[in-house]
Amino acid sequence: MSESKSAGMFLFRPRSWRRVLRFAGFAIVAALSPSTYGAQAREVAVRQIYFTAWQILPGYTVAAALLSLLLIEVVAASARKYGIAQYSLELVLSVLVLELVPLMTALFVALRSGAAIGAEIALMSVRGELEDKEDAAASPLHAELVPRIASAALSVASLTTLGCVIAVLLTYLAFYGFTPAGLPEFTRIVSNVFDGLELTSFCLKCLLFGLAVAIIPAATGLEAERGVLKSLPAVVLGGLVKLFFAILVIEVASLMVKYA
Repeated sequence: MSESKSAGMFLFRPRSWRRVLRFAGFAIVAALSPSTYGAQAREVAVRQIYFTAWQILPGYTVAAALLSLLLIEVVAASARKYGIAQYSLELVLSVLVLELVPLMTALFVALRSGAAIGAEIALMSVRGELEDKEDAAASPLHAELVPRIASAALSVASLTTLGCVIAVLLTYLAFYGFTPAGLPEFTRIVSNVFDGLELTSFCLKCLLFGLAVAIIPAATGLEAERGVLKSLPAVVLGGLVKLFFAILVIEVASLMVKYA
């Protein structure tokens, strides 16, 4: 059976999704417990933040800036073409900050770190390292998995915040230039776009994106068979397939709730 077919099976197997949901419940509860973060767990968490957020910061910053400039130009030109230029700023903020930046961040981190997290945990499963920890009366969930998950979710949230700040700053500069004269109008429009309901929906979507990027590759990596190296490619690819599917479902559900 080819790797693509094996990865596709992970997407359509209910048992695999039940394992992900069960693992997500355990991981979230453990992540909220202060006792989880011992010295070893903190070291793992810091290392994961370094690989997930800090290393990709330059590339992410450039990508967020280019995406922002491209969308600002497209929306502004389209608005002028169809005679709705007065709504172009609000359209840019709604589409760029509320929709595209969180989606781009989730995909960016998924491609950069999702596969790495899944591969690392799958390799640990193949080598039996997680089972060995359990035999030694240690908790691999607390020592190895939860720190990685919490750090990956925090990285997604941090990068999303940075991307939104970049998008808002570039939007202001594109519409008003290097002058504070437009701040009162810009602040009023921003407050209208980011009202209570929109902000709540935005935060919830970012939280779900972060949890999906952090949990799904890790949970799928646990399905690798001990001592069977051939199971690694299918497990890692299957985790990415499920992750992209979950991101798509979250985005579609968000849009349905927002515009229904």
